Amino acid sequence: MTVKLREEFLNLLKEDLEFRYIVAGFIGLDEVLKRLDKHEAELVKLREDMNKGFARHDEEIAKLREDMNKLREDMNRGFQRHDEEIAKLREDMNQGFARHDEELAKLREDMVKGFQRHDEEIAKLREDMVKGFQRHDEEIAKLREDMVKGFQRHDEEIAKLREDMTRGFERHEAEIAQLREDMNKGFSLLERHISALGARWGLMSEEAFREGLKGLLEKELGLRVERWSAFDDEGSVYGYPSLLEVDVAIVDGKTILVEVSSHIRPSDVVAFKRKAEAYEKATGRRVERLMIITPYAEDKAKEACIKQGVELYTKI
Repeated sequence: MTVKLREEFLNLLKEDLEFRYIVAGFIGLDEVLKRLDKHEAELVKLREDMNKGFARHDEEIAKLREDMNKLREDMNRGFQRHDEEIAKLREDMNQGFARHDEELAKLREDMVKGFQRHDEEIAKLREDMVKGFQRHDEEIAKLREDMVKGFQRHDEEIAKLREDMTRGFERHEAEIAQLREDMNKGFSLLERHISALGARWGLMSEEAFREGLKGLLEKELGLRVERWSAFDDEGSVYGYPSLLEVDVAIVDGKTILVEVSSHIRPSDVVAFKRKAEAYEKATGRRVERLMIITPYAEDKAKEACIKQGVELYTKI
C-alpha cells in the first residue's frame, strides 16, 4: 500500500462515519465504536451541563465576592471607628494614669510622713513602757518582800493557833470524858430512882408519875425539863390529826426527848420516833437522844427500841 493511499484511508476513517463503521464491521469493532460514539455524545452533553454549572457557580462566586467586598468595606469602616475609639480611650487612660500617679505620689508622701509620726509615737511609747515596767518590777519586788514577811507572820500565828487549838482539844476531850462519866452516873442514878418510883407508885396515875420524874430529873440531875405540845394537822404520827405531847430535856445545849409511860407497847415506840421527827421539823432543833422511861415494857417494845435507836429505862 502506497503512502498516498494510506493517508486517504485514514482520512476516510476519520471523516466518514459510515465508512468507519463499515471498516469496523469488517474487523468486528463496529459495536465498540458505536458505544464509544454514544459515550462521546454523553460526554459532550455532560461537558455542556458542567459548563452551565460552572457558569452558575461563577455568577454565585461573583455575587459572593461582591458581598465580601461590601463586608470588607464595612469591616474596615468599623475598624477605623474602633481605632479612633481605642485611640481616645488610650488618651483618657493615659490621663487617668497620670492623675493616679500624682495621687499615688501624694499618698506615698503622706504615708511616709504618717509612718514617721508613728515611729516617733512608738519610740516614745516604748520608752514609757520600759519606764512603766521598771516601776512595776520595783513594786512587784517590794510586794514580794511584804508578802514573804506576811507569810512568815501568818506561819507563826498559825503555828501558835495550832498549839492553842491542840491544847483546847485536849481540854475539851478531858471535859467530854468527865461529862460522859457524870452523865453515865446520872443515868444510873436515874434508873435507880425510876425503879424506886415504879415500885413505890405502881398504882398511881401516869401524870403523877411524870410530874414526880420531872422533879427528880431537875432536882437530882440538874436537867431542865419542859413540856412540848403541838397539833399534828397532817396526821404524820397517828395517821389522823391529833395533839402531840412530849417531855424535852436540855443538857449542855443538847436536846433529849423523854417519853414517860406506865406501859410501853411496840406501837408506842414507833409513835415516839415519829413525835421526834415532828419535833425536829417544827422547832428546827436536832434531837440528840430519845429516852423512854416506864415501869413496864413489852418484849416486842424492847426490840422496837433497839431497832429505832431509842434508850429504854425500866426494871419491870
